[in-house]
Amino acid sequence: MNNSYDPISDRIKALNPSATIAMAQKVLQLKNLGKKIIDLSVGEPNLNTPIYIQQAAIEAIQSKKYFGYAPVSGYTDLKLAIVQKLHKENNIECTTEQIVVSTGAKQSIANTLLTIINPGEEIIVYTPYWVSYFSLIQLAKGIPIFLKGTFENNFIPTPQQLQKAITPKTKAIIYSSPSNPTGAILTHTDLQNIVDIIYPHKKIFVISDEIYEYLNFSHKKHVSIASLRGMQERTITINGFSKGFAMTGWRVGYLVAPENIAKGCEKLQSQITSASNSISQRAALAALQGNYLQEIEGMKVVYKKNRDYIIEFFQKNIPQIKCNIPQGAFYLFIDVSYFYGKKNHNYTITSADDFCIYILEKAHVSMVSGIAFGEKNCVRISYAASYHELICACKQIKIALSNLDNN
Repeated sequence: MNNSYDPISDRIKALNPSATIAMAQKVLQLKNLGKKIIDLSVGEPNLNTPIYIQQAAIEAIQSKKYFGYAPVSGYTDLKLAIVQKLHKENNIECTTEQIVVSTGAKQSIANTLLTIINPGEEIIVYTPYWVSYFSLIQLAKGIPIFLKGTFENNFIPTPQQLQKAITPKTKAIIYSSPSNPTGAILTHTDLQNIVDIIYPHKKIFVISDEIYEYLNFSHKKHVSIASLRGMQERTITINGFSKGFAMTGWRVGYLVAPENIAKGCEKLQSQITSASNSISQRAALAALQGNYLQEIEGMKVVYKKNRDYIIEFFQKNIPQIKCNIPQGAFYLFIDVSYFYGKKNHNYTITSADDFCIYILEKAHVSMVSGIAFGEKNCVRISYAASYHELICACKQIKIALSNLDNN
């Protein structure tokens, strides 16, 4: 075979690997070499899946009823439980025909974008954004229009920015709230501003990524934009079990959408993965049937303690790091631009990428460059780690940064 021949499609060549997964792989490589790395890069709860959910999976296996293929869009009883959850907690009224259960919220987002986007159509992306939004829009041959929030405004774009970004090619708006990576929460007022602007544009949809819904440290109730007047038929709501239920590896997410969009997503999924894992779906059903809000409150106490510790440490010990107080999720999105141009021997930090590599090599702490999220001056730190790990990580980061320009 001709060694110069490259069989990889242009589509895949243009696709960037996930920055968070790439960093996780680099961490694993270093650990395999015997390095002790504190991993603050991956958005994964360090807490175990609640016992009652684990037990439900065991019982599902022991029953021997769930070894075959599940329905493509999910088991009916699970979808009914999701319908009831959406009614009770989100003020979203829907039927099981509008629900598609997928292999994680990421697949739900991919299904949505590939189902609704025609080549050349524009998707307005609230920026900083979750890393996969850009790549999935690109895969669907759409055009991302980045709407960049400022640090001073908790990274939330203004209504004026949104108004200016809309064109005849606009197909949808996508955001996450609580946000990955910033932890910012779109309030009822923020969401109503979106509705007021897009409502006259009848062909514009909203893709609302609410996977961090339960990890809300504010005193304000989570609001789903689909619950606002006139928006239920204009919204695709994405959610799942990974974050709030500590079920990342179980891979169960879902979307609720107008029925024609849901059916399109189901058709697409039938050709790619078919149904989500059958045993995981039984565990997800048990998750919604248990006393999960109490379990989640316990998780939030842990995460808030972690958040408060790391923010206080930076404020007292590394004031050059600029840090907002995130109201949700389990991330800090810190501005590290003060350190650009700083040196340690022959290593110079010129970007967020450089900052992350420096901290990984010198402090043995991993984080993710904000460039992957559309923000060049920031890095994302996950505080979904043990309290002890965070204490060690902060001390090691402080030492590494103190050695810049001091040699």
